[in-house]
Amino acid sequence: MEFLILIICLLILIETTVLVLRKYKPMRSGMRKIYIDTSVLIDGRILNVARTGFIDGNLIVLKSVLRELQLLADGKDGDKRSRARTGLNNVAELERVIEVNTEILDDGEGNKKVDEELLKFAKENKGAVLTLDYNLIKVAEAEKIEVLNLNDLALAVRTEFLPGEKMNIKITEKGSNRGQGVGHLPDGTMVVVEKAGNKIGKTLTIEFVRFHETSAGKMIFAKIVNGR
Repeated sequence: MEFLILIICLLILIETTVLVLRKYKPMRSGMRKIYIDTSVLIDGRILNVARTGFIDGNLIVLKSVLRELQLLADGKDGDKRSRARTGLNNVAELERVIEVNTEILDDGEGNKKVDEELLKFAKENKGAVLTLDYNLIKVAEAEKIEVLNLNDLALAVRTEFLPGEKMNIKITEKGSNRGQGVGHLPDGTMVVVEKAGNKIGKTLTIEFVRFHETSAGKMIFAKIVNGR
């Protein structure tokens, strides 16, 4: 029982430390400001992107965006209500991500629509708008405001090949498991081919079966076409 209490106390201490560090982590001056819209917060992928540390700016969430989410969360439409609540939860989680600075900005109680507020702040501060909204993207582009689209990012880092696709590859060494052979794509990606351990030095026609991606890189598993 005492051990359990000790574990719980340690978890609380760690949680409190993270919150304190996050609270007092200052916004970095000179960094561009990235204004997040409702669609991105509902989507949620921004959390994983933020945790990688690739975001080169300060994330800004306008209070008008939060109010829009709150209105949807209190609405009668069940689907919109659920998605809006997810968006609000994602804001809280984003504030806890220590790899990026996130600020909730009070933009007042103006009569402007949320999209207009986002564009105004981005333009005045030479910032960018982070969105998935097609119409907002087009308006921002027309006004020469930088746009960051998570869908564009997803397309840029997508796997070049798909399961079922075929190609020729040279087997250069044995794999870590029995019977496996290993080759490499032109970009250096490792391809593990089943039943190719005895075909080192040969070029085989293979079919991609599945992909495995980690922070260390990408690995592809394949099989020999027609067993050849």
